[in-house]
Amino acid sequence: MHDRRARTLAVTRSVAERYRWKLLLAVPFTVLVLALTVVMARAETIRSHGISTFGELSLAADFPHLPYVNPDAPKGGEMSFSWSSGSFDSMQPYTRKGRPGTLSSVFFEAMLESPSHEIGESYCLLCEYMEYPEGKEWVIFKIRDEAKFSDGSDLTADDAVFSYEILRDEGLPSFRASIVKTIAGAEALGAKRVKFTFTEDAPMRGRIESAGGLPVFSRANHEASGLAFEDTRLEPLMGSGAYVLGELDVGKRIVYQRNPDYWGTDLPLMKGRNNFDTIRVEYYGDAIAAFEGFKAGNYTFRQENSSKTWATAYDFPGLDDGHVVKKELPDDTITSGQSFMFNLRREKFQDVRVREALALMFNFDWTNKHLFFGLYSQGSSFWQNTDLAATGLPSEGELAILEPLRDSLPPEVFAEEVFSLTPSDPDDDFDRRKARVALRRLREAGYEPDDHGILRKDGETLDVEFLNAGPLFDRIINPYVANLQAIGINAEMARVDNAEIIQRERDYDFDIITDHVPMGYEPGSGLRQYFGSESKDASVFNPSGVGSETIDVLIDAVINAETKDAMINAVKALDRVLRWERFRVPQWYNPNHWVAYYDMYEHPDPLPRYALGFLDFWWWNADKEAALKAAGAL
Repeated sequence: MHDRRARTLAVTRSVAERYRWKLLLAVPFTVLVLALTVVMARAETIRSHGISTFGELSLAADFPHLPYVNPDAPKGGEMSFSWSSGSFDSMQPYTRKGRPGTLSSVFFEAMLESPSHEIGESYCLLCEYMEYPEGKEWVIFKIRDEAKFSDGSDLTADDAVFSYEILRDEGLPSFRASIVKTIAGAEALGAKRVKFTFTEDAPMRGRIESAGGLPVFSRANHEASGLAFEDTRLEPLMGSGAYVLGELDVGKRIVYQRNPDYWGTDLPLMKGRNNFDTIRVEYYGDAIAAFEGFKAGNYTFRQENSSKTWATAYDFPGLDDGHVVKKELPDDTITSGQSFMFNLRREKFQDVRVREALALMFNFDWTNKHLFFGLYSQGSSFWQNTDLAATGLPSEGELAILEPLRDSLPPEVFAEEVFSLTPSDPDDDFDRRKARVALRRLREAGYEPDDHGILRKDGETLDVEFLNAGPLFDRIINPYVANLQAIGINAEMARVDNAEIIQRERDYDFDIITDHVPMGYEPGSGLRQYFGSESKDASVFNPSGVGSETIDVLIDAVINAETKDAMINAVKALDRVLRWERFRVPQWYNPNHWVAYYDMYEHPDPLPRYALGFLDFWWWNADKEAALKAAGAL
């Protein structure tokens, strides 16, 4: 891209030099200056089929298909899988009201899409190309003439502007707070050209991607619905994606149907993708019932998330007969950050020594050995499994960022290796060594045991409640609760239903919950929704309510990093500070994808590093399905 711009500049300069004297004789000097300024301005405008955060794009403008797909993958068949983490009552994923159905954002596309083989690259999907100045003050997306909504109507610049404005004004609160800091406005420049202008203080990195990543809805469809954007709805907003809603049975099943008239089927970006005629999601009350449904053939693909089930339960006839494939595929992706999360809005958790004491009493190593069959690893970093994770003492690059904040940071950030939970005794669920450290921390925080061994501060006990809606988590939480009780903490587990846990999470009415903190490889303004001070009482992505002016400064350093090295240093500094806050107890992660499926699916080999992609670029084998049906397996 930059080579092309350099060539354009060279040609412009050559032409200007060749005709310089003729131009001077033919036109007034001021007109000449104006004309050359216009030529050079045009030359400075970059036009491209994609954008890369750091370096050049790996795919040329004429790439035939993504490098990891099978461009000749057959179309047809059905991919079906289960969902057992609660029900749904809406097909609107962009509002806090209701609980959206799984995959309910599948209907929508954006100007840009990021493939799974490289980090930091985005390519034109709805747009044919984009134009922007070197300073990235704005970007213009030229929407493809052939881009259509699922009803066949044209997708226009007006729809893109409408989508931006309604997300800005009526979308999720945390999203609204983030988007106004980056995008100043949008305008339609005709039917197929939309321009986004960025705020002056928006970070350079990620500006264009933030606008290019916005989902586009049909204005006409939304206005005809008569509903407010935030209202729950079972008739989804209309998008331009490859799938439309086929069948809906609230709380039980969702079927997505491939649109045979999908406008983008022949795009290089889409070849070898969206291969299934239907995608079916089966809802179950719990994971046990879901597994039984898989064994019975009620759905055909399972991504296992229980080590016990993976290690002990895959011995049913379908597997023995070769009808079901059980496979481990490497997972090199960033971890989800699954953790026990403390609610910092509650006074008892505002002392970091209390939080550390609670964290020390979770014996991961015993849990992993005796409950998980040794199959998991415990994370520590928010960027686990990447080169963005902080290690050891701060590097020189990190110190350059942290030193100006020294007075507002705990001294451990500079003097000690980054905080991580040390290994526990794998043969005794109650680790006495860690218990002694935890009690010391609690005494430092003002808690002393009474005559019955119950810890009290100013006469009050330390009460801790774990919210849990999943029966499979009982065996994990109960030993943790017992350890806390053993050192004098009044701990308990509260079993609640899915509706209650959702409402209490939204109201921040909890002590400790299990949640995820998913980070990206090139984090940007989205960090504010997870850790920013403005989001700590407004974001569904910040359950702990973490946030401070100091963390805001570190987030800004990440967002404003203009080189890859600068970004890595800033992320490591942020990771280091967040970990010393000790507001979560990392649970575990799996270094592999555990998948089982009826033997009628195929996938590229090798898979791209950053995606399993079973809904995206796997495909169906008609002959294998016929054989399964003939054998009575389906």
